[in-house]
Amino acid sequence: MAADWKQKCDSQWQLGAHGVPMPASVDWKSVFEKKPFERNLLQNPSPYGVNHTVPPPETPRSEMPPPPNQPPQFEPDGNFSGWKSSTEVLPHDTSGIPPGVVVCHLPQYRWFALEQCVDLKAEGLWDQLLDDFQPEIIIEDWYEESQLHKSIYQLDVKLLGADGKTVIKQHTYNPEENLECYSHTWKKVSHAFSKYGSGVRYIHFLHRLKNQFMVEFFNTKVTDSSIIIKTSKAIPTVILQL
Repeated sequence: MAADWKQKCDSQWQLGAHGVPMPASVDWKSVFEKKPFERNLLQNPSPYGVNHTVPPPETPRSEMPPPPNQPPQFEPDGNFSGWKSSTEVLPHDTSGIPPGVVVCHLPQYRWFALEQCVDLKAEGLWDQLLDDFQPEIIIEDWYEESQLHKSIYQLDVKLLGADGKTVIKQHTYNPEENLECYSHTWKKVSHAFSKYGSGVRYIHFLHRLKNQFMVEFFNTKVTDSSIIIKTSKAIPTVILQL
């Protein structure tokens, strides 16, 4: 019976053909049921209820303040189940204000962080696969070009050891936006981990989005975040000298 499940896994993902180690000690029925390959291991990848195939919604700006009996909004709307969220309030930037000038309103910026930690063995992967074969781990994310600030998005992904703390490999991304011309689209972020070394058991995924409050609340959205385990290794690039 165990051999049957092992064969099903091999047929499903062509593991043997890719050179993936398939020891008899693995619970192949569990692997087949959990289907750890070629699927998104993140929960709730689109917490704002939008996706990158549709342009991000335009947020109208009102010139009138909200009614006095309406409490101000400081947090984004969305379903953030599956994510751990946190907010960092940033100090007001007064560097460009000349001395003696009175300013009625200054934008208040906040980083809104969303993070998840994926347990790779709980998702159906096994030690020999992670340590010896080291399959490609593909990270993808899409953030809104909100134009609220020159820095509106940050990504930090860590491959962690069995203790959930030791960092084996890390990828960070902190782009700077061009605010000189208006553009409101989704921007794709991607990275492939390969040859990361043995011992990886968890993936910690964190992105930070900049929000703004000045009379009204405006946020930067994110969507279609993903972590996908491939059944193949990265193909080395060969450059031919002519």
